[in-house]
Amino acid sequence: MKPLFEHVVLGALKASNRIIMAPLTRARATREHVPTEIMAQYYAQRASAGLIIGEATGISRQGVGWPYAPGIWSEEQVNAWRPVTQAVHDKGGLIIAQLWHMGRMAHSAVTGQQPISSSATVMPGDAHTYDGKKPFELARPLTLEEIPSLIADYIHAAKNAVAAGFDGVQIHAANGQLMDQFLRDNSNMRTDEYGASVENRVRLLEQVTRAVADAVGANRTAVRLSPNGESYGVDDSDPVPLFTAAAKMLNDIGIAFLELREPPPNGTFGATDVPRLSPLIRKHFKGPIILNSDYDLTRAQADLQSGLADAISFGRPFLANPDLVDRLQKGAPLNDDNMETYYSQGAEGYIDYPTLAESQAPRP
Repeated sequence: MKPLFEHVVLGALKASNRIIMAPLTRARATREHVPTEIMAQYYAQRASAGLIIGEATGISRQGVGWPYAPGIWSEEQVNAWRPVTQAVHDKGGLIIAQLWHMGRMAHSAVTGQQPISSSATVMPGDAHTYDGKKPFELARPLTLEEIPSLIADYIHAAKNAVAAGFDGVQIHAANGQLMDQFLRDNSNMRTDEYGASVENRVRLLEQVTRAVADAVGANRTAVRLSPNGESYGVDDSDPVPLFTAAAKMLNDIGIAFLELREPPPNGTFGATDVPRLSPLIRKHFKGPIILNSDYDLTRAQADLQSGLADAISFGRPFLANPDLVDRLQKGAPLNDDNMETYYSQGAEGYIDYPTLAESQAPRP
């Protein structure tokens, strides 16, 4: 079963195995985006992962437009995160914070503000709000004068994450979020130094990543990209030069690792016929690469043994299987997840999934 169950070095972190818990939005914080006690139990249950990439966490009120999602811009939030990270560390685990700005995917019904983006565009579909689903709104373009403040928000959130006990941070630049909106040419129609050319569209991600790396250390900074095909409404007409340029830039900064979400043609949540770009990205990014999306044990082993990946991040399997590492190592069946409780508040479908040992224990 090697190398899936061997340790891997990810920058400053030494993960005990190559099974990474992917970031999973679960909506168990308060309406003020403050983490709750139940979140400590949830993450501690999953601490056997080589590394937990925490759920998407807002860097500012402007940036988090998902109901009951956590943030990390205030002292109250930092204090509420500390029991979560401590619970993971007490179980021998590692956890990093994913820094999140939704851009045009945020909704004023949650943030109280008009969404921002690279350009004046509208995200297709409906947003989740406290009052149910509502159509996405027209975003206003982020002005040049606002960009230093945005970068400062990332720096502030990264420093807060370290103060809260996280072992590092990941910049969310995938899945149609704000950084992705700047990267792709179907959402970025700017004509200034942040638009048009690949060099310009990569600029904001470079500035944010360098700033965060300077604040908390490049060896504790990671980035997530989703390079192959349309992702939550954003797409690019020529993704190869775009994402290889991004990979070169991130390699030069020396980040701890790069995570790539690459849905296959039959992907469960997002499918694409665009070939995966990880083989090309691997040529330009020399650090550890973590691959994600619809992996099972066989496919994970194959991509690790081929050298394409250094670790694999699992999302939904970790949602329903707190002991996923143990189950994979034993070849045991997995619990089915309940989609109806993905974003509900409370314990059901959150901390009540049984471990393998609990499932096999004799009933009284």
